[in-house]
Amino acid sequence: MTEQATGAHHPQPRARNGGSTPSNVEHVTGAQSLIRSLEEVGADTVFGIPGGAILPAYDPMMDSTRVRHVLVRHEQGAGHAATGYAQATGRVGVCMATSGPGATNLVTPIADAHMDSVPLVAITGQVASKAIGTDAFQEADICGITMPITKHNFLVTKAEDIPRTIAEAFHIASTGRPGPVLVDIAKDALQARTTFSWPPTQDLPGYRPVTKPHAKQIREAAKLITQARRPVLYVGGGVIKAGATAELKVLAELTGAPVTTTLMALGAFPDSHPLHVGMPGMHGSVTAVTALQKADLIIALGARFDDRVTGRLDSFAPYAKIVHADIDPAEIGKNRAADVPIVGDAREVLADLVQAVQAEHTAGNVGDYSAWWTDLNRWRETYPLGYDQPEDGSLSPQQVIERIGRLAPPDTIYAAGVGQHQMWAAHFIQYEKPATWLNSGGAGTMGYAVPAAMGAKAGQPDRTVWAIDGDGCFQMTNQELTTCAVNNIPIKVAIINNGALGMVRQWQTLFYNQRYSNTVLHSGQDTDGGPSGGTRVPDFVKLSEAMGCVAMRCESPAELDAVIAKANAINDRPVVVDFIVHEDAQVWPMVAAGTSNDEVMAALGVRPDFGDSADD
Repeated sequence: MTEQATGAHHPQPRARNGGSTPSNVEHVTGAQSLIRSLEEVGADTVFGIPGGAILPAYDPMMDSTRVRHVLVRHEQGAGHAATGYAQATGRVGVCMATSGPGATNLVTPIADAHMDSVPLVAITGQVASKAIGTDAFQEADICGITMPITKHNFLVTKAEDIPRTIAEAFHIASTGRPGPVLVDIAKDALQARTTFSWPPTQDLPGYRPVTKPHAKQIREAAKLITQARRPVLYVGGGVIKAGATAELKVLAELTGAPVTTTLMALGAFPDSHPLHVGMPGMHGSVTAVTALQKADLIIALGARFDDRVTGRLDSFAPYAKIVHADIDPAEIGKNRAADVPIVGDAREVLADLVQAVQAEHTAGNVGDYSAWWTDLNRWRETYPLGYDQPEDGSLSPQQVIERIGRLAPPDTIYAAGVGQHQMWAAHFIQYEKPATWLNSGGAGTMGYAVPAAMGAKAGQPDRTVWAIDGDGCFQMTNQELTTCAVNNIPIKVAIINNGALGMVRQWQTLFYNQRYSNTVLHSGQDTDGGPSGGTRVPDFVKLSEAMGCVAMRCESPAELDAVIAKANAINDRPVVVDFIVHEDAQVWPMVAAGTSNDEVMAALGVRPDFGDSADD
């Protein structure tokens, strides 16, 4: 993330070059130093739960007028809330937990943030420094545990190191390729007396992210773009993180090349734009999947050629040259060799590419993609996204999500869990702006939606936030609705309730002879489709009301719009709507795991016919 990141960029601590002792030195405890440091780096919200080792930090936090603490009900909720806050605001998300189980409960959201390159600082208490390594009560080596899933982590055993460490943690988390940083602080370091002054001197000699791309590589990329006949702009989440969406639109319109946005990049380019051909991948649009397969040039921007996009890697885009731009040099060539590798920040890469392509055009070199667009438009018209209404008159989950998207206020932020509802939310809600779609892309974390929506609403209190969740995901972290209710964080939650672990059930339908082993979630749910005659376990309406929410149930298409409108009108409390949907609905298109993208299925039993026998 550069200084021009999406949203209000998180203030970066300024380095000081040593010298005489500054006049603003304060005598404080390590805990007071920690809270002062958080104030100085601009952290305005912390999600966490106190416990023995971190407790010294909670006392001075009570006196802070600049840092708001949100007491969550589970540390996993704190981590996902910090991630949602970061994704919605562009600033660093902060979560806090105590040692041992408190810290280990943060492992899943830290791994999630690592996979999706989210700027996160996790602060954990640790047992006293002399007790480290003795198997003391509530001791866990959280630095060792999280080493593979953090961008960097710190163990602090001296009070005087706290300001510098916090400054460095926020700098590392938010610059270069963003990611999570863990700061583990021994309890005696929090209790010790020290001095506080700001800004501290940072000491990160090996950390120099490259942001400015190499001019020669930019010129080579521009030449390939104007020479290509079938180019595709393959846009990943890095474009949103770099605040580069305006530059992307300029490049796309300058070249006239089709744009495909990954699951992490929805909103980076307007869905409604005529150059947008959809989302690629396992459940991407037929046009996007096929465009990448038949391209002769792929310009990958802040994307990483992950397996969900490529399908079977050795058959992915066999005719394409690759221009791969990423701020992380480790991603370039990791999965697919790049003909033109470009290391740099996406915003600077795109700005330079625009100038280089303009120079090519001035020299008379303009790409002709007319035949390519004839093919693309034919595929778009022949294989549009769609769904069938259930024959029994029950609710279609796709229709529920589509109507939520149509009826929600402009600039609504959507957070999704993982599974079928996630893919339907990606397909049937239109994303026109960046940072309006939050989801767990790389890790695929069930239970992400509710706490992430909570964090997004805390960071963007004037925006409507809808969590689109499945009944399986919802049962993992719904306790954070209590957090929302008591902290005046009025999110809205749509439970897409099909009584099953939907995506797993879909795989069992397609690949396991309809043997539904351990995917049924409901017990005693109505079998006649009526509102009575059975007992729902759990009853999500009663459960949500018990947690301080307004709760409703919707079971028929006739009441759908009215229920959504009622939910949109309530803004003083969290709202939960239990949408009872048909259990057999499936996500299409689909590329089966481990197969080639050439084998994309538009619907069950429908293999697209592209009307060509030769691809080049």
